[in-house]
Amino acid sequence: MIAWTTPLLARRRFLQGLAAAPLAGLAPFSGAHAQAAYPTRPVRFVLPFGAGGVADVTSRLVMEKLGDKLGQRFVVENMPGAGGITAARAVQSATPDGSTLLLMTNGNAISAALFKTLPYDPLKDFVPVSSIGTFDCLFLVNAESPYRTLADFVKAAKEQPGKLNIGTITAGSTQHLTAELFKSTAGLDVVIVPTRTSGEAVVGLLRNDVHMVIDFYAALKPALADGKTRALAWSGPQPSAALPDVPAAIQTVPGFEVVSWNSMYAPAGTPQPIVDTLHGALREVLADPELRKKALELGIDLKGSAPAEVDARLRADIQKWNRLIDAAGIERK
Repeated sequence: MIAWTTPLLARRRFLQGLAAAPLAGLAPFSGAHAQAAYPTRPVRFVLPFGAGGVADVTSRLVMEKLGDKLGQRFVVENMPGAGGITAARAVQSATPDGSTLLLMTNGNAISAALFKTLPYDPLKDFVPVSSIGTFDCLFLVNAESPYRTLADFVKAAKEQPGKLNIGTITAGSTQHLTAELFKSTAGLDVVIVPTRTSGEAVVGLLRNDVHMVIDFYAALKPALADGKTRALAWSGPQPSAALPDVPAAIQTVPGFEVVSWNSMYAPAGTPQPIVDTLHGALREVLADPELRKKALELGIDLKGSAPAEVDARLRADIQKWNRLIDAAGIERK
């Protein structure tokens, strides 16, 4: 009996082995694929701003949701510094494996135009992942001001060359260059008055030391809430949902438009699958209604966009600010 059953059992085992062989061959590949899933450890998201600002608050809200989505912590790391150089250098020198990412903004476009040389190239040393959000500057006057509309201010400025002024923060900032672009596009002879902080600019407005202030909505929101100021216009191409009844400045000054933006970038050389994973997850997170509502309270419209769109916007802004800096005679640093 043993001689009869042994060949049969052997044959069965041989056939079972053939059937199992493809599955056995797949096992090592599946394990390697699982180990390569991104991200496998916490991710640093480096900001060129200090803690507590609009970019910081928004980034923390978005990164928390992104971490939940991808199953790892996304840690916001603040590295403020002139021109965003400190943050950019930290990410530029990081291993391009998706573990270190950068918040790049229109401020980087301004730096590329304003600085004679930079220790990094925003167009070559980083790759775009997606936009995070856009936000516009607001044109604000004292509630007791005779200027009820932006057209009123433009008319008065043209009738009184050199007599009116506009308050903004720091020379070379987005707000300051927005005021310069408004002045140039509208053909006005007005004085731009830079201050150290947004609060100082608002105090100057309330004291009637300046006739109008241009700044971001989040910085001006408290002054609007107490009814002591009045919003005249947005700097973007259409009214912001934060104050939908306030018109866009382009309706009064054709050709004028400034849109500020925040985007996620990775070091150049980051594998495309990682960029694709980040892009897809981030766009899903940014579509969350609750998150969008929280960001809009700060004047930020959350919206993801294709890497090519992000790259095109950065290039266009560098060109725009270069032209303005040349036309305004602003000294490069």
